[in-house]
Parts: sequence; structure tokens; C-alpha cells
Amino acid sequence: MTDDNLDRDTRILRFLENVHPYDSLKRETLTRIAGVFLDRVADAGSMIYSAGQALEGLYLIEHGTVEVTDANGAPVSILHGRNSFGERGLSRDGIAATNARATEETRLLMLPADEFHDLIQTSPSFARFFARSRAATRETPGNLATQKVGDLMARNPITVDPETSIQEAAGMMRDTRVSCLAVTGGDQQLLGIVTLRDMATKAVASALPGETAVQQIMSPDPACLSPSALGSDLLHVMLERKVGHVIVTEADRVVGILTQTDLTRFQAISSAAMVQDIAEAETAEEMAKVTARLPKLLMQLVGGGNRHEVVTRLITDIADAVTRRLLALAEARFGPPPVDYLWLACGSQGRQEQTGVSDQDNCMLLDDAVTEADMAYFRALATFVSDGLDTCGYFYCPGDMMATNARWCQPLSVWKRYFAGWISKPDPEAQMLASVMFDLRPIGGAVRLFDNLQDETLAAARKNSIFVGHMIVNSLKHTPPLGLFRGFATVRSGEHKNELDMKMNGVVPVVDLGRIYALQGTITEVNTRARLEAAEANGTISHSGAHDLLDAYDLIAEARLKRQADEIRAGRKPDNFMPPSDLSDLERSHLRDAFVVVRTMQSAIGQGKGMLS
Repeated sequence: MTDDNLDRDTRILRFLENVHPYDSLKRETLTRIAGVFLDRVADAGSMIYSAGQALEGLYLIEHGTVEVTDANGAPVSILHGRNSFGERGLSRDGIAATNARATEETRLLMLPADEFHDLIQTSPSFARFFARSRAATRETPGNLATQKVGDLMARNPITVDPETSIQEAAGMMRDTRVSCLAVTGGDQQLLGIVTLRDMATKAVASALPGETAVQQIMSPDPACLSPSALGSDLLHVMLERKVGHVIVTEADRVVGILTQTDLTRFQAISSAAMVQDIAEAETAEEMAKVTARLPKLLMQLVGGGNRHEVVTRLITDIADAVTRRLLALAEARFGPPPVDYLWLACGSQGRQEQTGVSDQDNCMLLDDAVTEADMAYFRALATFVSDGLDTCGYFYCPGDMMATNARWCQPLSVWKRYFAGWISKPDPEAQMLASVMFDLRPIGGAVRLFDNLQDETLAAARKNSIFVGHMIVNSLKHTPPLGLFRGFATVRSGEHKNELDMKMNGVVPVVDLGRIYALQGTITEVNTRARLEAAEANGTISHSGAHDLLDAYDLIAEARLKRQADEIRAGRKPDNFMPPSDLSDLERSHLRDAFVVVRTMQSAIGQGKGMLS
């Protein structure tokens, strides 16, 4: 192999290590496929393939931008670095169903079709990832056509009455940095719109006096849409009427304004674009400007009808990218590590289930060759990364479950003793720690340090029926919020009195069940939904039980996310609490049925049904 090929394969390998689902492949598999990927460079404006064309393989964007349109040329999505495309055609008949065009010079990696199909057959995580991608054509953040106008618009629009002078109106536009003003009468009734173009072509060009009323230059019949209209309606209105501003009205009252700038901003808020911005950041403060867009991304993803596991996966991808970038910046500052290390996430980041409310839970595994003198390096690295995560909005763990805590920054041999001790003596603290640590997922560093630890620990845990029994009892502490007479058991006091805790009494009981099934079935997955699917596949739980629990989990998790999106849309900070009064009778009934399913599965596992000795 030439030096050029070696450099190329190393570049591709390092790139794939940070792209899902490749990051889930075994090291030898990942190294092999890094060598079979083909390099492609697409010039700006060039077609990568057209609908009806035979596909050579799966495309992965290394850097650049690709526009995907349907067979009729309607926009489907805008893809950026780390996005894949072409899998739907490969999985059907090898024929492309869409068009793909580079909108700027784009470097692509192409995995040959036979290699793609081989990985689908041999790697469950790879197959699941692309199965979900095929099953949900709406699951592309940045699909403007399916977004509701109410989720896109700028709220609290600047309005003026018709007698306002053009000089005053121009000053308001300058001070608030907006390109248009809605002209309204009593009770925000829409009368017209005045834009910067109106100011230039009607006021300045005609040398109108500054005291002239804006009603003299406004457009009296502006384009309007309701909040329930779709992004496709917005695009059609702008194109047909050749306007760059659309007023959003509800019951003839102005509730928002949409501009071409809003559309550009929408396209910029995608997980891929955010990851790219994070990868290019030089400080935690620069990354914090990117993570500040997370609430908008969550609202956008939920508003686009994406499934909860897709939303939380994409949200978690941002945290992963921030962590890896901070690790790289730390190594640039402190120098290369004295021995191999591995940074791992636990909690919701470990399970890839982060939402709009997240702290940081992490730890470090060190190579057993580490010396006491080396520990100063890793303490500095842990502090740098943890402080950076806090700057980016992932606040310090209240329970100090972080790599900055010396207890959670230890050599591999110590971690093995930790797990062995928790399994052999399952006291309350051991159960709590095991619950957290069984959700570990490697983020950056030497993944080899984790492979044997995970396999050995799961095998030992499964064999110890006493430990599993204690874990089951511990998992049943969080119960669904079911009250008497088909009601809900809400929070009894405090700020969230009479509300449902959709985290601790909603998703957490299912998360706990998934962890128990993983222990019983020696399942290496850490994502809750993936654990339930794997538990069904290996017979740990019945098909009917798995399907009921998956449906219940989906309903509960999506209700929680929808509530968070509603809070963001209303300009409030999202949390995990939901008043039952906000639900319709049908929604209340479905949610209660979902909680009943979870309680039934808890009861079954608590009575030992399906337990393995």
C-alpha cells in the first residue's frame, strides 16, 4: 500500500469513527470498510445521480452540501457533512427514487452496493439504522415542506398603526433590525405591510416628506397564511406572488411574520449543520452559540412529525460532537495523552435519549499502564471538558457523576473491580451505580478499553440471579402515574403541583425495564428502544409484550417531547412536567392506557415471569 493510500484510509477511518452507525461497528470491520470506500468530488451544481438511475452504492458526505429532490423536482431535504443518502434505493431495487445534486463543491465517500448489503446482513446496528431511515421519509431535519408555519414564524411581530410617520417607521425597522412592519388597526387587525423595499421605491425614490403616514406607502393586500399552514404553502405563496414577506394571521389578527431570512435560518438549524459548526469551533464559547440553537432544533424536529427516537438521537449527536471537540481541544492544549484513555457518557446521553433538558453524566477509563504522575494530565483534561460542557448548557451533574470526580476517572482494572463489587454485593448504592453504569457508551478515545469490560460485566451480571433480582426491585421504584377511577397520580406539592412528571413517572419506568431485559438477555445495546427490540428478538420477552411495551413507550416519549416543543414555542424553558388538563379526553385515555401497559410489564417482571436464572 502506498503512503498516499495509507493517509487516505486513515483520514476516512477517523471520519467514520465519528459517524453513526459506523461508530458502532467492530474495530476490524471499521478498518476494513475504510479501505473500500471510494472518494468522489462533486462540483457545485453537478448531479450526483438522478431518479431512475442505477445506484453504485451508499453515499456519505464528508463535507459540502447536497440537495435531494423527488422525481418531480420538489425539495425533499438539504444534507450536510456526515449525512448519508441513497440507502432507500439500494434497499429496494438498486434504483434511485430521488435526485441528488451538489449545491457547492462536495467531497463524498461512496460505499459500494455489495459492501452496503453485506453490512446490512452482518451488523444489526447498521441494519437498524438504515431500516429506520427507510421507514420514515419524514425523518429529515430541514424538510421545510412538512413544517407548520406556526413553528417557523417570528413571533411578537413589530406592528405600527396606519398614521405612523415613515420616518418613525424607518427608525423602528433600523432599531429592531427587521425588514418589514405589519400595519394594524384596532385589536391587531391587519391593514397592510410596509417593507424596506417600500421605503426605498415609494418613499425615498419619490422624496416623500418624513412625516408622511405609512398607510401612503404600505401594500394593502399582503400575503397571509394561518399558523396551521405548511412550509410548502409558504413556498408556493412566496413564489406565486413574488414576495419575500408573509404575514401570519389567526382570526384576522396578526400573530407572526415570515421572511426569506427565516427560511434560511430554518435550513441552517439542522443537526448536521450544527455538528459541522461544532467541529470547526475553537472554544467552548463558540460551541455554546451552536448549542443555543438546540431548543429550536427540538421544536423543529417534533413539528416535522419525527419519531421520538429520531429526535433524541439527533439531539444527543450534538452533545457527542461537543464532547469530542472538547477532547480534541484539550489534547491540543495539554499535549497527547500519556496512556490510552476512553471518555464515556452515561445517563440519557449514554442511551442516546437526550431531550431539551440535560445535565452531564460521564466518566473515564484509563489504560492500566497509567501512573500516579500521569493522573495530573487526566484531571486537567476532565476539568477542561466538563467545564466546556457546562458552558455549552450541559450543566454539572448534581450527583457528581463526572470524570472530574476521581472515583470516576480510573484505570480499567479498577473499573472491573467496581462492577465485580456491585454485582457481588448489591446494596442500595451498588444498585444505583450499576443502573447508571450499565448505560455507558464510548464517546472518544480508545474504544478497545470498553469492549471486554462490557462483555464480561453483562455475562457476570446475568449469571448472578440475586443481583438481577435486586436490580429488578430497584427498577420498580419508579411507577407510572396511575390514580384511582381512571385518573392520574399527579405531583402533590411544589412548583409542579397537579402536573404529571413525564420523566420520572413516564419514560424512566420503561428505561428501567429495558435495562433489566438487557441484563437478562446479555444485550449490549444501551438505547432503550433498541434494548426492547433486541429483547423481543432473543426471546427475553414475548412478541406481544414487546409490541405493547414499545407502543406504550412511543406514546409516552412522544407526549413528553411534544410538551417540551410546546413550551419552547411559547417562549418558555422546557421541562418534564405536563398538566393533564392540557390533554384532550382522547389523549388522556391513550396516555393512561400506555401507563397501564408499563405497570403490567413491571408487575410481570416483579413476579419473576420471564426471569432467567
